[in-house]
Amino acid sequence: MNVDLQALATSFDLVAPRGGDLAAVFYARLFAVAPGVRPLFAATDLERQKTMLLDVLVLLRRSLDALPAIAPVLGGLGARHVAYGARPEHYPVVGEVLIAALAEVAGPAWRPEYERAWNAAFGIVAGAMLEGARAAVQEPCDAVETAV
Repeated sequence: MNVDLQALATSFDLVAPRGGDLAAVFYARLFAVAPGVRPLFAATDLERQKTMLLDVLVLLRRSLDALPAIAPVLGGLGARHVAYGARPEHYPVVGEVLIAALAEVAGPAWRPEYERAWNAAFGIVAGAMLEGARAAVQEPCDAVETAV
């Protein structure tokens, strides 16, 4: 794992007190950059969704020393996102928007090493979620093949 854990921790701690702002900026940017994802949130309580985003970021912050250990949790999250309509091509957009939102909320305190650390961490998170998503998509096929 090639993630600057110190930069990740420092940058998270920098924006954590403004978690509500971070979530608001994230979703505003996401819907502006990728309006096609807005229908995925049509039946979603956006305030609850913002809280869940922050919960995942807190989990990530608490698990920095053991990111591989939370891979099953992230895989389950990816599997659930399949049911919501998330597709693999959404992940890079979400990563870019999240990092831009972190930078905006941090303001002038944001540093290039923070962006590099978040890019690396998001790669790990997205990889685990996509693995869970692939498994979720394959499970129904596997069940049919087993039954035949």
